[in-house]
Amino acid sequence: MADGAMTATFLAVIGGASLLAVTARRLRPVDRLPSLEGWALADRGLGPGWTWLLLGGTIFTAYTFTAVPGLAYGNGAPAFFAVPYTVIVCPLAFVLLSRLGSVARRHGYITAADFVRGRYGSSPLALVVALTGILATMPYLALQLLGIRAVLTAGGVYPRGAAGDLVLVALFAGLAVATYRHGLRAPAVISALKAVAVFVSLTAVTWLVLERFGGPGPVFDGAAERLGGPALLLSPEQQPAYATLALGSALALLMYPHVLTAGFAADGPRTLRRVSVALPAWTGLLALFGFLGVAALAAGVRAPRGGAEAAVPMLVDRLMPAPLAGLVFAAIAVGALVPAAVMSIAAATSFVRNVYVEYVHPTATPKRQVRIAKAVSLTAKVGAVAFVFGLRDQDAVNLQLLGGVWILQIFPAVAVGLFTGRLHPRALLAGWAVGMASGTYLVVREGFSSIVPLGTGAGPLEIYAGLAALLLNLTVAVGGTAALERLGVPRGADATDLPSRLTVRRRPETGANNP
Repeated sequence: MADGAMTATFLAVIGGASLLAVTARRLRPVDRLPSLEGWALADRGLGPGWTWLLLGGTIFTAYTFTAVPGLAYGNGAPAFFAVPYTVIVCPLAFVLLSRLGSVARRHGYITAADFVRGRYGSSPLALVVALTGILATMPYLALQLLGIRAVLTAGGVYPRGAAGDLVLVALFAGLAVATYRHGLRAPAVISALKAVAVFVSLTAVTWLVLERFGGPGPVFDGAAERLGGPALLLSPEQQPAYATLALGSALALLMYPHVLTAGFAADGPRTLRRVSVALPAWTGLLALFGFLGVAALAAGVRAPRGGAEAAVPMLVDRLMPAPLAGLVFAAIAVGALVPAAVMSIAAATSFVRNVYVEYVHPTATPKRQVRIAKAVSLTAKVGAVAFVFGLRDQDAVNLQLLGGVWILQIFPAVAVGLFTGRLHPRALLAGWAVGMASGTYLVVREGFSSIVPLGTGAGPLEIYAGLAALLLNLTVAVGGTAALERLGVPRGADATDLPSRLTVRRRPETGANNP
């Protein structure tokens, strides 16, 4: 049960986040008429520091900081797939995000579907990209609330019953108001507090753990005894699943609308490249959270059945003085507010740009677009709260697992489209449909497990379902393109300035190759 000092620290940090949100309108103010670009992307004016804070705070969610150590607590080594996965994201962001952000800036694109519409001249393809993004984002948004509730419940900060639900609603209501008024600027300024609180609190917890156990060696030895030794190591049978899950998750992450929204807000591709180089600092943070899951196991923490994500909060409550424990819990709560705000903004922007304006009201003024986006963003948050209170936690987890598989199926249209326009939009549509259907079938068939066996016999190969579906997707897209070109089926006009096929040109001043 939380004491007064813990509660006071928790409320102080949450209050600080609220005060920062109020000042969001002062973040790079621009004297322009209201526009969707201004509300959703902060007028594309964020420099390297703010972009690093916002992008890192958006990618590394509160549920990540509870699910990874919870998985390490329950299963050992497989949990650490998140570390290579987030390492792989950095060079991908350096190449893909900077290139896509540059094209989006030149042509005024706000969403990935805008780019697809311009690249392929296909409204149906742009529509499925937008809807897939919204569909994959909504359960992810609900998981942020679940992350807050799990952490606060484990720390005794979350009251039982209706009182606890009111606390959660109050936390989210403040975020909703700030986001409604200031758009992306609100999570941008809160991300600064998130970074400070998370880095400081995690450093303190890790230092206390190492001091108590006498170093990392005894921590892993103690955890190995409780898990049974080999559980802290990957067996040869687990390695394909580990590798494909890390690769597939990295490819999927950069397709999520909230990550692209945070990237598009940067003031240029040079900023995005700098930020991509600095993102591993957040990965180190994630690795330490995974280590704390192992430490909770070594310390003999007994998490509730089916609630392994509570292991680290229980460890914090046991080891740390009340004020520092309150800081940790507040840091994770604020950590959920940043991605939740960006997710709601991204979902609303995709709806307005690629559904409302495209199919409902093509002549909507910029002011009306902003008003509709604000309403949709607020509705998304209310829907996430209703989802959390109305359904089981496992339902949100299952849908989020499917969401990762689904969002990966737009990779050919978006990421491959950055380097070649040769794929036919109708073939991409067919590939998307095959990937969505096969990926969903594989995950559901295995009882909502993202790792699925392929092949028959004594030792079938286990791989990530999203990557298997993506391979089918690409196969259909490439084969369909060849067939449609042979039949002479026309395609839409390319409105971007990207080459139609992958080429390598030479910079005259240096002689260096430049794709």
